[in-house]
Amino acid sequence: CINNETKEVMLCSVYRDCLLETAQPDSTTRKVTEAYFYGGPSGAVETLNKNLDLNITDYVTVDFKALANAIDALGGVTINVKSKEIDNLNKNLQEQVEVTGIYSDGVWSAGEQVLNGTQAVAYARIRKVGNNDFERTQRQRAVISAMIKKAKESDLATINKVINEVFPQIATNMSNKDLISLAADVFDYELTENTGFPLSHETPTLGNKGSVVVPANLLSNVKYLHEFLYPEDTEYAPSEEVQRISTA
Repeated sequence: CINNETKEVMLCSVYRDCLLETAQPDSTTRKVTEAYFYGGPSGAVETLNKNLDLNITDYVTVDFKALANAIDALGGVTINVKSKEIDNLNKNLQEQVEVTGIYSDGVWSAGEQVLNGTQAVAYARIRKVGNNDFERTQRQRAVISAMIKKAKESDLATINKVINEVFPQIATNMSNKDLISLAADVFDYELTENTGFPLSHETPTLGNKGSVVVPANLLSNVKYLHEFLYPEDTEYAPSEEVQRISTA
């Protein structure tokens, strides 16, 4: 959520295994990651809007290569790598080199250091260290935060270079002109807080769905999300649609 008055940016991850009522191919309760699988970025956006009382209109989606190229165009990002993360990071990195063709050395020491694009993406993908996807999304938000910090330290020419280099690789319903216009304001904004959805949850194993993240319950979690994203909107009340899904 970008507040154009206070210049504050709030960032929220939605856990991939969170059970929501997907918009495509039908209204069935599935892991939210399947909304993207079946409907692409627009299907994912429609599902988020439906379940979380949001009104997302624009999207940008990137793959391993596009994100790595964006980070490289910024000159890398500073990340504090823990010793327990190194093995998984390098396993991810090896897979990415095979997929993207972008070679990179591994990361061999712990501590705060500048990671190149391939290394940073590999770091963001670590899942089997710590608290599974909950901790992985923390790493993803750490990389995004580091990218924003690096962008704010750069100049507009560098930002435009990132957009021009990465734009052909992404899926978006925004034009290059729109993105450049938004990027011009990056120096004025501050990423203040971040969180994950759902805040209150259970993690049962449900038959062929496997391990899932269940909001406990959807109604209270959506209320929390709106308090987090829109603290000034004190009159928000969950829609009938969200109430229906929550009790289903």
